[in-house]
Amino acid sequence: MTTAVTRRTAMAIGLTSATFAGASSAFVRGSDPVALVSTWDFGAAANAAALARLNAGGSLIDAVEAGARVPEADPTNHSVGLGGYPDRDGRVTLDAVIMDDAGHIGAVAALEDIIHAISVARLVMEKTPHTMLVGEGARRLAIEHGMKTAKLLTPEAEKAWRAWLKTAQYKPQANIENQLPGPPGSALNHDTLGLLARSADGRMAGACTTSGMAYKMHGRVGDSPFAGHGLYVERGIGGATSTGVGEEVTRIVGTARVVASMRAGLPPQAACREAVEHIARLRGDAIREMQVGFLALSAAGEVGAFALLPGFTYAVTRLSGETQLLPSDSLAGAR
Repeated sequence: MTTAVTRRTAMAIGLTSATFAGASSAFVRGSDPVALVSTWDFGAAANAAALARLNAGGSLIDAVEAGARVPEADPTNHSVGLGGYPDRDGRVTLDAVIMDDAGHIGAVAALEDIIHAISVARLVMEKTPHTMLVGEGARRLAIEHGMKTAKLLTPEAEKAWRAWLKTAQYKPQANIENQLPGPPGSALNHDTLGLLARSADGRMAGACTTSGMAYKMHGRVGDSPFAGHGLYVERGIGGATSTGVGEEVTRIVGTARVVASMRAGLPPQAACREAVEHIARLRGDAIREMQVGFLALSAAGEVGAFALLPGFTYAVTRLSGETQLLPSDSLAGAR
């Protein structure tokens, strides 16, 4: 059974607040606090769009939506939105979630023919009494509110799918996000987006958007659109998002676990590490060569990230616009 970390259990396994306080608190800078964090190298572009929306007077929800729309509209990004790799039937399906720390949340799963899944998720949050719509129901909501349909399968993604069909071997590849052609942070280097935004007074919101695993079974949904799995934020505590093989995050309700650890007193870095270590203990050899990573931001502006394998990267953006692309620590070794 999966259990949340308490102060007592954290101390029992050696994860005290002091253990990782230096790593997390190093990001706190009173005159220029952290405003945004996001997964992988391409997060810099998403963060920039989100910060621009904030500077234009937008809300935190406006900001995370704006940031998420950047990769969704990028046809060279093969794991988010337009140009995402299809399922094994050749159909591109999208998942997304958006939420704030006041309990507002909307999500979509298995959405087809609409580029901006994150905006449909916001429609679910603001225009329906529900928290998630899937498949045709989500598509219908988007069209009813004026969104245009589009063919999401690009020629490049279709070519890759047809090549895959020749062998039809499905195997997740660790850190494929940063193994693609092009320099780090270029248009060819990215993954599912997880984005967390924080105001100067510590209020928070987040977004997560993806086209899911390439060549998945039709109907497969991973962790991304589920609150407490791909994304979670809590007022006064902080937020977390995840990346990698979604099934492994789902097994432990990953981001809810990270935030629960932060609530129990662990800084973000230690909270992310605890979740990764729990997956490793739970799954053992079953996750050999699989990647899972967590990224967390506290209400105070502390940042933490940890992964099973080396290679996970993340972007940190301050209110001034200063952005850092950083490597995460990992269970398997050095950065």
